[in-house]
Amino acid sequence: MSEPRETYDLIGIGLGPFNLGLACLAEPLDELNALFLDSKPDFDWHSGMFLEGAHLQTPFMSDLVTLADPTSPYSFLKYLKESGRLYSFYIRENFYPLRTEYNDYCRWAAAQLTSVRFGTTVTEVRHEDGLYVVTTAAGDTYRTRHLVLGTGTPPYVPEACEGLGGDFIHNSRYMQAKQELVKKESITLVGSGQSAAEIYLDLLSSIDEYGYRLNWVTRSPRFFPLEYTKLTLEMTSPEYIDYFRALPEETRYRLERSQKGLFKGIDGDLIDTIFDLLYEKNVKGPVPTRLMTNTALQSASHEDGPQGGGQYLLGLRQEEQGEEFQLRTDGLILATGYRYQVPEFLDPIRERLRFDGQGRFDVARNYSIDTTGRGVFLQNAGVHTHSITSPDLGMGAYRNSYIIAELLGREAYPVEKAIAFQEFAAPKGTVS
Repeated sequence: MSEPRETYDLIGIGLGPFNLGLACLAEPLDELNALFLDSKPDFDWHSGMFLEGAHLQTPFMSDLVTLADPTSPYSFLKYLKESGRLYSFYIRENFYPLRTEYNDYCRWAAAQLTSVRFGTTVTEVRHEDGLYVVTTAAGDTYRTRHLVLGTGTPPYVPEACEGLGGDFIHNSRYMQAKQELVKKESITLVGSGQSAAEIYLDLLSSIDEYGYRLNWVTRSPRFFPLEYTKLTLEMTSPEYIDYFRALPEETRYRLERSQKGLFKGIDGDLIDTIFDLLYEKNVKGPVPTRLMTNTALQSASHEDGPQGGGQYLLGLRQEEQGEEFQLRTDGLILATGYRYQVPEFLDPIRERLRFDGQGRFDVARNYSIDTTGRGVFLQNAGVHTHSITSPDLGMGAYRNSYIIAELLGREAYPVEKAIAFQEFAAPKGTVS
């Protein structure tokens, strides 16, 4: 095991878009000595969902840096220029980057950074002599004054499917498993949101070629479109963070449950495309597909087949009717989202971290989660404290500007205080 060498001002653990954006903004700052570690061999962001034509749900300005520093050499426009596609993107007049394109952009940015270390798994974080000591699987140790956690959210498997056998997949592995999935006689997709809709459209497009039966089961009462009106988008603002963060914990948790459609809904054009394709195929005859809303997954079992594979028996419940029924299927895809888990490597410093009444991180307004209020910061995973701004790509640059200002004691990148036309909190006293 190596001895700790230099002391860093900041170590970021995990390299998704948010910590990668922080690395890009920290790179030009001589007074901020930073290091970023990630276990993956290279940058990879949801590659299992690289369906043809799939794009981000936010415009290109929500890249790694632009909303903090429009002149940054790590902007999406700079990437397009160097890739020879800037004019093509301009003529395209669609400001929503393809998902594969965004991933390539992030890989391009990461390749230029001196502070990034891929293939480095963090196994333990301790606190000694006023510093955080980060240990890796290779036995290397690094000392730092501050940590920024960006480990992301792992795929969520519902309790009904825990320990379930067979070859079911989470949607995060869809592209890798698709070739085998389409060989099955029936496929059932469980879940809602953009990923589920993209997979359903992809499989519906190939249903005539392969001849499988296709089911889409969602607990949602309808196929909710992503709400993307401009006044609603003002909820991704500093003012709304201030307002939401000041609410009682119970109120914030209630709002978290009710606001999912604001960032987990389906692109409206995609919903229309699915309907149009169903209509087109139905003209030729009944389509072997079911779309079942208000339907919750209660149980699941798997029975092996004589030559492998086998079938799943799903126990379902129509929530509004209270009716239970079963569904047999050969293939099973869980588009059930992601849920944050506190990394085990934080166990040695757990007493230095703040948790709320629900056992989740108590994320302060400045994104810190430690008892000092400025030692450990959290990327994403704060919907319960910072509302829909937490997972929003467009707010990543704002959060990183805020964190950098906390570390330096000055605003290296201007931090907006107010951008919204509307008021979220009640005014004080009498107004006219």
